[in-house]
Amino acid sequence: MCFSPEVDLIGGAAIAAIGIDTLRNVDHENERAVASLPVIFGLHQVVEAFVWWGLDGRVAEPFGDVAAWLYLAVAFGLLPWFVPLAVRRLEPDPKKRKYGLVLMALGGGVSIYLMGAVLAGPIEVVDGGYYLSYSVSITYGGTVTALYVASTCGSLLLSSDRYLARYGVANLAAVITLSVLLVSGVISLWCVWAAVTSIAIAVHLRRTDMHRHRFRTLVGTG
Repeated sequence: MCFSPEVDLIGGAAIAAIGIDTLRNVDHENERAVASLPVIFGLHQVVEAFVWWGLDGRVAEPFGDVAAWLYLAVAFGLLPWFVPLAVRRLEPDPKKRKYGLVLMALGGGVSIYLMGAVLAGPIEVVDGGYYLSYSVSITYGGTVTALYVASTCGSLLLSSDRYLARYGVANLAAVITLSVLLVSGVISLWCVWAAVTSIAIAVHLRRTDMHRHRFRTLVGTG
């Protein structure tokens, strides 16, 4: 989610390009899920550009409605369980992998509940000027939001990898700050954080692969 359709489109394309490059350089199957996140983030933003254009009449209304549905399908139906799955696949600690399963199950429950609301409709999208406000009819919204954040942010916070754990702290702080800005009706800067996260993922995987390559070299020459 960003503050204009043009930024959504350009930023989404750039983030997706980072993701494609990251996927091309992955050499371990367990890294593939987390490497795909930038592609998902990027396409998510591109889809939202069509939501903007549907609201202002630059594309046919049915296209805008489909785009809004796809946007929520990713945000509500995919990310709550896919993010903990992706992080869990990088986790070497068996105990923390069990925690990852709990977070995946939690995220799966959140996804089922939210997608039920999306399918039941109606979906309302409001142009707030520098953000889009999406709403569906749900009860216990505060609890659902807390569980959503727990499933998507918790896996990073619990990671045994220091880089990921530290990023998890920064991610939680960013989520809180950006949510306050959005709820206050100021501006949406989620696209900026999606770009930062995508770059962080690319750097982490390259760092991991470099260390793995060095280890193999040392073993081979030892």
